[in-house]
Amino acid sequence: MAELDGLQARIDAELAASEQQVKQLQTQAVQTHEGRQDRLNLFEKRCVELSDIWRPRLEVLAEKFSGRVKVSPHITKGLRQATFDFQSTLASVQLQFTVSTDTDVRKIAIDYNLEILPILMKFEPHAQIEFPLDAVDAEAIGKWIDDHIVDFVRTYLSMSQNKYYLKDHMVVDPIAGIEFPKFAAATTLEQRGKTVYFISEKTRSEFEKQAGTGASGTKGTDK
Repeated sequence: MAELDGLQARIDAELAASEQQVKQLQTQAVQTHEGRQDRLNLFEKRCVELSDIWRPRLEVLAEKFSGRVKVSPHITKGLRQATFDFQSTLASVQLQFTVSTDTDVRKIAIDYNLEILPILMKFEPHAQIEFPLDAVDAEAIGKWIDDHIVDFVRTYLSMSQNKYYLKDHMVVDPIAGIEFPKFAAATTLEQRGKTVYFISEKTRSEFEKQAGTGASGTKGTDK
């Protein structure tokens, strides 16, 4: 019957259209996968290139702090993350730089994260700079990293001036009668099992004269 022939033709048309749509989706999926894989390869290449920018800068930071505190750096094999632990008597400090991309792998982002515990002062805990994957500005990234390293140094050093961090680290020079942080002592003496802190060699000498003892002393200690 003509009516049934027409119905079959319409059904066949719908089925054919559906099959065509599936094929198009499959083609698009393959192209999307291949494009994303190409961008992932480019991202990995960018990570290697960026390591030449941030690695020497972080090495300078670690070197400058090595004489002040113990620094434990950790850089991942994938060149995507560098973490620094600064062992301070005032707080637990961790600095981290991370390289990442978005879900579609079209951008590259560098994150700066700073954690200080306990939190007893204001500081910038996080910042991010972002570029299109195919338009990374190496000079801008270098300046951005430099700025945040310097900002970290300022933040770290400011802990040594923060009364809340220092409240358990303050001592008094018995001669000058001045209260100051332990790390600022010019010299110390061990007397009767206790450490005496001095702001200068002069006040220590005066203390020894008054005490009339030969207590052992050290210069520039960081008790």
